Amino acid sequence: MICRMWHGVTPRSKADAYAAFLEKRAIPDYRSVPGNLSVAVLRRDEAEVSHFMTVTHWASEESIRAFAGDDLLRARYYPEDQDYLLEFEPLVRHFVVTAMEMPPGHSFTSGSPA
Repeated sequence: MICRMWHGVTPRSKADAYAAFLEKRAIPDYRSVPGNLSVAVLRRDEAEVSHFMTVTHWASEESIRAFAGDDLLRARYYPEDQDYLLEFEPLVRHFVVTAMEMPPGHSFTSGSPA
């Protein structure tokens, strides 16, 4: 399993609207891709800005490729992001999940991301 993490920053005044956008547009988009196992959107507010971290779990690099294209570490943006984000970070981070506790009825096998 691969964990893919993206970070973005909005003006604090646009944070609520951006959170709603992510819930309505980005989460369903991630979830529509076979091999996407989960999506979480995290938010941290500061005085002038809000930070967003999207954390997704994927079954394989192939499933990420179906979402992001051949350049697996390149961030994928929506046209609407230009209305909210202060900058466009070019890359995301990937981590191989080596341990994770799952809810009852779910399982996890550690290993390579292939």
